[in-house]
Amino acid sequence: MFDTLLVANRGEIACRVLRTARAMGLRTVAVYSQADSQARHVSLADTAVCLGAAPARDSYLNIERVIAAAQAGGAQAIHPGYGFLSENPAFARACAAAGLVFVGPSPEAIEALGNKARAKQLAAQAGVPCLPGYAGADQAVATLAREAQRIGAPVMIKAAAGGGGRGMRRCDNVSDEPAVRALLQAAAAEALASFGSGELLLERLVENARHVEIQVFGDAHGNAVHLGERDCSTQRRHQKILEEAPAPGLTNELRQRMGQAAVKLVRAAQYVGAGTVEFLLSPDGEFHFLEVNTRLQVEHPVTEATTGLDLVQWQLRIAQGEPLPAAQEAITWHGAAIEARLCAEDAHHGFAPQSGRIAFWHFAQVEGVRIDHGLAAHAEVPPHYDSMIAKFIAHGRTRVEARSRLQAALRGSGVLGLRTNRDYLLQCLAAPAFAQPALHTGWLEAASPGFQAPAVSTAWLAIAAAVLLHRQAERHGPLARFASSGQRESVLCLRAQEQTHELRLRYGQQGAVQIAVGGTSHTLDVLTDDGQVVELVLDGLRQRAVAHTQPGQQWLDALGLSEGLADITAEPPIRHGTSGAAGSGR
Repeated sequence: MFDTLLVANRGEIACRVLRTARAMGLRTVAVYSQADSQARHVSLADTAVCLGAAPARDSYLNIERVIAAAQAGGAQAIHPGYGFLSENPAFARACAAAGLVFVGPSPEAIEALGNKARAKQLAAQAGVPCLPGYAGADQAVATLAREAQRIGAPVMIKAAAGGGGRGMRRCDNVSDEPAVRALLQAAAAEALASFGSGELLLERLVENARHVEIQVFGDAHGNAVHLGERDCSTQRRHQKILEEAPAPGLTNELRQRMGQAAVKLVRAAQYVGAGTVEFLLSPDGEFHFLEVNTRLQVEHPVTEATTGLDLVQWQLRIAQGEPLPAAQEAITWHGAAIEARLCAEDAHHGFAPQSGRIAFWHFAQVEGVRIDHGLAAHAEVPPHYDSMIAKFIAHGRTRVEARSRLQAALRGSGVLGLRTNRDYLLQCLAAPAFAQPALHTGWLEAASPGFQAPAVSTAWLAIAAAVLLHRQAERHGPLARFASSGQRESVLCLRAQEQTHELRLRYGQQGAVQIAVGGTSHTLDVLTDDGQVVELVLDGLRQRAVAHTQPGQQWLDALGLSEGLADITAEPPIRHGTSGAAGSGR
């Protein structure tokens, strides 16, 4: 038993674990790097310990410092979250050596299942269906090339010690030995650099397959259950974008067989704690073992939404030696849930990670939608860690309702100061393949080239101009709208999306302003403005916008576009052709 828990992580997962731990009456300890000193998870815990400098190797990945922090904070147990040290058997052993409870499986189970090759061998011995392939100890390039020819094309080359698409290569021509050798060497080199091991395994590649995973739990009393499946087929470069439960279109018979196979593997591994058994589901309805994640998954909230269970509470109770909180026959499922990962990245320009201070963030309150995040009032996104800043989890009676709620929540939420993948997520949710659904692991790669970054419209520019004008008038008074000769007319030049836009403003008698952009004119009237959220009327329609207009940083989230802008009216003009229209040079 333990009464004090250290959470060895950061961001939304640290906040999520702390929430359940405190609800269970546990005293909590947070850890943080120097870059995270003002982070939300630090303020949520009863006490917090600084691990060191910003780089993960000097803080969250430093086993000795995490153990020392637990001892300094009086913790008797450590929850690793996911990522960082969560699947590190050396960390689990270090916890045991220090007399600390590691909230997760044993080091032996992590080693047996964390390595794809060994996990596949164990799965095969337990009678779990596996893809034809090679997971042997002989890692000579000549042996692997020969095995690839035996398996037949197409073949997937995988890193045995890791995931996330690193150390992975597709081979479509196994008879071209020089090309096969080149792919094997490249995969091994990437795997070694990413995971410290160049070990590879080979598997027959199944076209148009789905990625379906089963949430499992085992306890120290020999019990094991599954909590249903999740479909994680919406992926980009083998990275999950959207996850959902249940998997659309599965029959109850298939769902039961997959769950039983996952539990069979858990029992064979004598697994204790939360885990995920991942399967590849082929178009003909056959499933094959992929790998095991020996930790809580990012997408665990969709299982919580459909089962009504708190998976972190289950983890903590099992770690305290309790039997599983529920038997298999007591677990039921209700409705459908979909999760979207909001990331600080420029999705339309190579998914480049974004970092820096967030000027303002706002999340919509939508029925049936849970938002997990780690954002404090003055949030900073450091460049040292994963780009995910929030998770949106929508639950509904049907998949259609869950999807609609998720779309509404994303549309009504925004992060100003940094680019995020919000629009990309909305385009994923609206894509025909997802809406129908017609899911497989390659659908998003095929569809996303048709996704377009939202462009600045004349209406968006008009809102930006109206907000700037209104805030100037708030500072300078109502006479800011008038000249000595009466009503003012002026020109405003805004820079947005690397284009200069010239706007002509004419101020009306009752506070309304007419704004012409090129050959298009809009009438706007700002009704209320609290410094961030603006209520206005645009061409007779009431709208809501969020605007940040501090000197040196201006952002507007309106009409579905969140974008930075700059007022360059006072700058010397640089002409590059015709001016006066949206997108003209200046």
